[in-house]
Amino acid sequence: MSVTEWTRVANAAFDVALFSLIGAMVAGFAYLAFRHGALSALSRAAGMLGAAACLVAIVGRGLAAGRTPWGNMYEYSLVMGFLVVVGHLVLVEGRAKVRTVAGFSYAFAVLTLAMATLFFDVGPAPLVPALNSYWRQIHVTAMITASSLLGLGCVITMLYLVKERWEARELARLHAQDPPPIMGGSTADEPAAADPSTLPRRGGLPAAATLDRLAYRFIAFGFPVWTFGVICGAIWAQDAWGRYWGWDPKETWSFITWVIFAGYLHARATSGWRGARAAAIALVGFVSLLVTYYAVNLWIAGLHSYST
Repeated sequence: MSVTEWTRVANAAFDVALFSLIGAMVAGFAYLAFRHGALSALSRAAGMLGAAACLVAIVGRGLAAGRTPWGNMYEYSLVMGFLVVVGHLVLVEGRAKVRTVAGFSYAFAVLTLAMATLFFDVGPAPLVPALNSYWRQIHVTAMITASSLLGLGCVITMLYLVKERWEARELARLHAQDPPPIMGGSTADEPAAADPSTLPRRGGLPAAATLDRLAYRFIAFGFPVWTFGVICGAIWAQDAWGRYWGWDPKETWSFITWVIFAGYLHARATSGWRGARAAAIALVGFVSLLVTYYAVNLWIAGLHSYST
């Protein structure tokens, strides 16, 4: 097949992926609202179709360009959307058995693909000389994977904050209605004090503690991958530009993002931070990740401007 034909295949697959994931998102939110098993199955099937279409688009793009398909931000976004969906299907639904956050995970993937087509849409083309290095494969693969994991962790962190606040209000309401005894423990005639495990689920979201643990695992998984990617990027910079670090805007924001997530993990490991305080650090890291990913490439000129 010719370059034009492979480009056409990749573009058609991208469209299928985008609309499939929109369908998966809608079905996921519907399942969250109505808790009907068929809606969850529909969301999962549409998500799997979207992931398959993303994979076809990635392969088609690579064959059209004659290289691995992550040489610019359009391709980066396409691969990231694919990994977000796979991460949700395998780790959230498959391993953690949490289905009610599907709409939010797919929304993240849809926004990633929408940004690709709105702001980064370029045709397949040969690499600029600075990218002709095997370190590109290692560095960019690590950064895409880490961005997907950190992004999913932060999306779940947002849901945790919503659920944690609701649980706190419900516990306060229950204690106000039925305060615990002033002295002594509860007896057979006295109801035990309420705790989050006794509260009904709000719209099907898991308990706040479950969301907190899941978000932490994604961030703890993504952080060392991000660290590895930054190190590989420094080695690549030495090979391409003759220096390991030059405080280019992309390098600077990658480092800022690393520091914030390092602070999040350190706070949880050594200071015993749990709950909203740790979640706030994670969300600051998410903002920094978005700045690194979008703002630097769209509005700040630097040595990484070729990636747009």
